[in-house]
Amino acid sequence: MTKLDRVGPDQRSPLGSPGHTSDLAIFELFESEVRTYCRSFPDVFERAQGSWLETVDGRRILDLLSGAGSLNYGHNNPAIMAAVFAHLRQGGIVHSLDLHTVEKGRFIEAFARFILKPRGLHHKLQFPGPTGTNAVEASFKIARRKTGRQTIAAFHRGFHGMTLGALAATTNVRSRSFAGVPLDHVEFWPYDGDDQQPVGSVQAIADRLETCRDEDKPAAAILEVVQGEGGLRGVSPEWLQALSALLRSHGVLLIVDDIQAGCGRMGKFFSFEQAEIVPDIVLLSKSLSGFGTPFSLVLLAPDLDVWEPGAHNGTFRGNNLAFVGARAALESYWQDDRFASRVRATAEYLDERLAVIGSLASGLELRGRGLMRGIEFPSGETAGRVSAELYRGGIMAETCGPQSRTLKLLPALNIATGDLTRACDALEQIIRRIS
Repeated sequence: MTKLDRVGPDQRSPLGSPGHTSDLAIFELFESEVRTYCRSFPDVFERAQGSWLETVDGRRILDLLSGAGSLNYGHNNPAIMAAVFAHLRQGGIVHSLDLHTVEKGRFIEAFARFILKPRGLHHKLQFPGPTGTNAVEASFKIARRKTGRQTIAAFHRGFHGMTLGALAATTNVRSRSFAGVPLDHVEFWPYDGDDQQPVGSVQAIADRLETCRDEDKPAAAILEVVQGEGGLRGVSPEWLQALSALLRSHGVLLIVDDIQAGCGRMGKFFSFEQAEIVPDIVLLSKSLSGFGTPFSLVLLAPDLDVWEPGAHNGTFRGNNLAFVGARAALESYWQDDRFASRVRATAEYLDERLAVIGSLASGLELRGRGLMRGIEFPSGETAGRVSAELYRGGIMAETCGPQSRTLKLLPALNIATGDLTRACDALEQIIRRIS
């Protein structure tokens, strides 16, 4: 008898019809070995609301994974979903390539009014394919075409995606090993606080740029203000200001990858706002749609719009449901500073709790900022054990960084204080027990 036979005669479809099954056999039999998150959190999920997931067995899980940062406003946010449902009920367009549609126009108007203009930004909007890695690929093409140079500079421990161009700018050795071809035209620079450097990292970059010919300089440098997969290390505003000025003086474009750290997670819409810089290119995705639907955006300074029609395209660059959700999110949360202030207050509370938790055992280091936080443990084994114990207690939090040593906390930005307290209490109890 095979695993599929054991699913039962009335449950031959993946989740059973009629009824559902919590048996994982169907996934093990037919889904590729490439799957990851489901190995750490081996349940079948059926419903979600706000910061909570529910399994087919009725078990409720407090979600501190948030779709790897793609659910900043929580699952099935009522204000956002109401707009999406209304669009579908009236027969609104869902797919449109890059045709002009009412909903695209409404999104552009809202984004310009609530995001760009209040921040003095004049960037143009490019809608590439719906994934973050597609936005990264587009930005590299723009930089190379604008400057005539081929190399992209990336930073130690950075992560920018799994397609070949983005993967070339990603340092994770295991991820790179699956490319199957050389990953070139990228050089790696030291990140802020990189202890591998004998001198300050910006000075090391300056030394590199000042000792080479203009044609040998990179076309652009791509940076995460907080490294989402690299262990939640972040740069200081002063470091970012110095880097931005240095790159501008050498004609090297600055690309800020705000795919995970943007859309409010730092307590401002963009992660770089505290440094008061203006990147040449900004990349957004993940939580941009507001409800987890794939959607990405390249913001580029007007003089960088060197594209010809169709030079970077994609069938799914006109997702009108994403436009609807994103506009609803902007109108609900970003018309003024009230939501951002709430995020900052929640982050302050989390800072206080983590400061106590981090003092409970030796070798713990706090990482990240805003509501993109983590605790780095001495080993990946310990971090994994904490993640597993949290999950057994009904809380989902992943690990990241070198050797997966960092427990990563990505709560919804509008998480209830009681829910965040519950998570911190559980984390504190686990660390007290294992230390």
